[in-house]
Amino acid sequence: MRRRIAALALVMIMAVSMVFAGGSKEDTAASDSGRPVLRVAMECGYAPYNWTQTTDANGAVKIADSNDYAYGYDVMMAKLIAEKLGYDLQIVKLDWDSLVPAVLSGTVDCAIAGQSITSERLQMVDFTSPYYYASIICLVNAGSKYENAQGVHDLAGATCTSQLGTIWYDVCLPQIPDANILPAQESAPAMLVALNSGRVDLVCTDMPTGQAALVAYPNMRLLDFSGSDDDFQVSEEEINIGISVRKGNTELLDGINSVLDTLTVDDFNRMMDEAISVQPLAQ
Repeated sequence: MRRRIAALALVMIMAVSMVFAGGSKEDTAASDSGRPVLRVAMECGYAPYNWTQTTDANGAVKIADSNDYAYGYDVMMAKLIAEKLGYDLQIVKLDWDSLVPAVLSGTVDCAIAGQSITSERLQMVDFTSPYYYASIICLVNAGSKYENAQGVHDLAGATCTSQLGTIWYDVCLPQIPDANILPAQESAPAMLVALNSGRVDLVCTDMPTGQAALVAYPNMRLLDFSGSDDDFQVSEEEINIGISVRKGNTELLDGINSVLDTLTVDDFNRMMDEAISVQPLAQ
């Protein structure tokens, strides 16, 4: 769901994209097993999509150049894709704003990191078909005067925030009438801390992040306006989540899509439910 990139970064990224052409399976590094390595970038700090843990519990994968492991929905998906396509998997931990530049430069082969398939990003990278569909929700604390809100207009006047560089902050919060929008938070965990501490009345995020938050913060309540006449107005591109690859790397793009084509929405939801059930209680 996170989608915005600073203007200066866009200029730098576009410059890089002119230098690098698409790659193929033969271009990727080889592992000790002799199989090609699929280098997958993610934040490793965005539960339930991805997170960092200290052991390989539940099938977590070692993070490159680290003693820690990554797991979550994105890792589950990366493992499935690597297995089906005959790759060994390497997880590369990067900051959110570094994901697209890393794909462009060829530092990684793809990013599986909860990225929405926006027209803005499609100018720089190619995307697979969606590997998740995420609706927009709000979180409030139990006992909040907004706890029983039935729509966006019932949130009028709320003090709120969300994560920096997201449609949650840039597109959704301004739709709340007379909202007191505080500065954006650097990460999803920081956003949840702001709500839990009472600094804000609500935060806006997507459904999986909200469901994961309820595990870590049982005092929070989830507001879902989907299906109502007073929901947040977002486009399909802002809620369709895809895997980004370097432009021209049609072999990898087609390969990943061939795996995704075997999965259904029910499969996506089952995997996400599993990720939420085993996530650490705090990130």
